[in-house]
Amino acid sequence: MTNPETPTVPALEVIPLGGMGEIGKNIFAYRYADEIMVVDGGLAFPKAHQMGIDLIIPKIDYLLEHQHLIKGWILTHGHEDHIGGLPYIFPRLPRVPVYGAPLTLGLVREKLSEFGIKDGEVDLREVQLTDSVQIGEHFKVDFVRMTHSIPDNAGYVLTTPVGRIVHTGDFKLDEQPSDGQLSDLGRIEQAGKDGVLLLISDSTNAERPGHTPSETEIAKNLEDVIANCKGRVFLTTFASNVHRIQNVIKLAHRQSRRVVMEGRSMLKYAQVAQGLGLMEFPDPLLTSEEVGELQDQQILFVCTGSQGQPMAVLGRLAFGTHAKIALRRGDTVILSSNPIPGNEDAVNLIVNRLYEIGVDVIYPPAYRIHASGHASQEELATVLNLARPKFFLPWHGEPRHQINHAKLAQTLPRPPKRTLIAQNGDVVSVGPDEFRVSGTVTAGAMYVDGLGVGDVGDEVLLDRVNMSQEGIVILNAVLHPTVHVEVVTRGFVRPNRDLDDQIRRVAQEAVEQGMREKRRLEDVRDDMYGAVRRFVRKATGRNPVLIPMLVD
Repeated sequence: MTNPETPTVPALEVIPLGGMGEIGKNIFAYRYADEIMVVDGGLAFPKAHQMGIDLIIPKIDYLLEHQHLIKGWILTHGHEDHIGGLPYIFPRLPRVPVYGAPLTLGLVREKLSEFGIKDGEVDLREVQLTDSVQIGEHFKVDFVRMTHSIPDNAGYVLTTPVGRIVHTGDFKLDEQPSDGQLSDLGRIEQAGKDGVLLLISDSTNAERPGHTPSETEIAKNLEDVIANCKGRVFLTTFASNVHRIQNVIKLAHRQSRRVVMEGRSMLKYAQVAQGLGLMEFPDPLLTSEEVGELQDQQILFVCTGSQGQPMAVLGRLAFGTHAKIALRRGDTVILSSNPIPGNEDAVNLIVNRLYEIGVDVIYPPAYRIHASGHASQEELATVLNLARPKFFLPWHGEPRHQINHAKLAQTLPRPPKRTLIAQNGDVVSVGPDEFRVSGTVTAGAMYVDGLGVGDVGDEVLLDRVNMSQEGIVILNAVLHPTVHVEVVTRGFVRPNRDLDDQIRRVAQEAVEQGMREKRRLEDVRDDMYGAVRRFVRKATGRNPVLIPMLVD
């Protein structure tokens, strides 16, 4: 029986504002009583149907509404889907301590400086991945090193008044990492022995059986491939994959090839990593102008464009628009990456174009030259077995990944007592005997389009899709001195004077009738719109975007 004098402990609220039920724009908020701790602030890249959109960042309405409660921020690692939204987020919120490892903060500083945000405007605090930090009164964070496809990657053990939370961050359990820094599973095991109330774990590869290959294995395979290349080699991978790029630089040195690095993001990551001692160059990098004296078999280009971006280096090479370099027969292009979901068509376009040029193209799965940075089922099971959580929240994945992760957990000798499949905006209340979705907050996507942030919404994107699929018809009705209608079409049908005349006649008749009946101009405009809509649908079977205008 509960003692009535014992104060009730409020629940901890775990609030994913991005990255739940999706891959990208990761951001978490933890709230206990009058304190909030935030984790990460990433972005996502647009899908093919999100026309004109440059980037997608999470909505932070909840944080704006409760900004006075935010006590600190944790950054797990330096990938764009975890830090790329920060230049848009930080200026809108109070200056609070932001904790991250050296490479993570180095990349954040570079990113903030591009936006004109000065060091004094943010409170970045460097930590090592063995450190503990106290955030407010209620949150104690013990960082945990976890291997991933970028150095200085962290999970953490979060101690709260209701219990202990283990968050893996992005991870895989690489047993032969390039830098020799293994995942600190001892910390997770110790947390499990002490008692883990909730595990939040990376679900990206929850559908993949077995174990994710080691980066060391990929390096060996790349070296074997490049050793058989007779001419110039052009290799592309994720710019943030510091371990792989370092391995490529070392193997190029062993094979007497000089490295040229092309692409702004590639150079940025390399410079930050080199400054922190995480990347070294046995030979100085060359520029594309400095390779003229070298034979083709002495050159290796490392470049951007692994995701088929048309303006990245590989895209410009494929379409012959690079200002300084042209591909030719005898060259080899190596794609040491897989397409991010949604980028398959763009990558295929580049690959086909490379084949047309006549270069040799090497890419997965025919060649085992890329490994994911995320854990497969055996590794996920290892973490679950070590943490032994009471409750489980699969994270960092689409619903299919989350659900398969939940199913995996139930097959283990000691499954969690309860698992939730959460969505962005869910308020997950956690206590010693509580684990449920207790409410929702505003969450979702804000679109970055040029200089605009948030001024393009789903309705605008729907218009863009409709215009791309059906075209557009503009009706401009001049009312005085006599009614006259102009018709302008784009992307509708090829020039067709007869159809234009018919549309003009239908529109004009609707306007003239409305004027005779002395209807309001808004009603006349709507009548014209409806009449033309019906006619066009009947005459062509199409539904173009119609824009009716009246000039009085």
